[in-house]
Amino acid sequence: MTPEIAIQIVRDALLMTFWLSAPMLIAGFVAGFLLSLVQILTSIQDSAFSTVPRLAVFLVAAALSMPWMLQKALSYAVSILGNLNRYAG
Repeated sequence: MTPEIAIQIVRDALLMTFWLSAPMLIAGFVAGFLLSLVQILTSIQDSAFSTVPRLAVFLVAAALSMPWMLQKALSYAVSILGNLNRYAG
């Protein structure tokens, strides 16, 4: 295996990790931003007020994006395992 192939494998793995985590990170960012805005406007400083809804948003985002995430992960695994003979040389 050449260094270029190893670099490509690591690059593809990092990009796949980014794309698989992106839906939940975006949902968490939006929920955190909106909840912080509500806390500022209402002067509520309770930590449970921001934690519980944010966890619920993560759960919903994970449930909604799970089919897409599984399809992406499966296609990545098939592409890596399908080219093992190219990497083993």
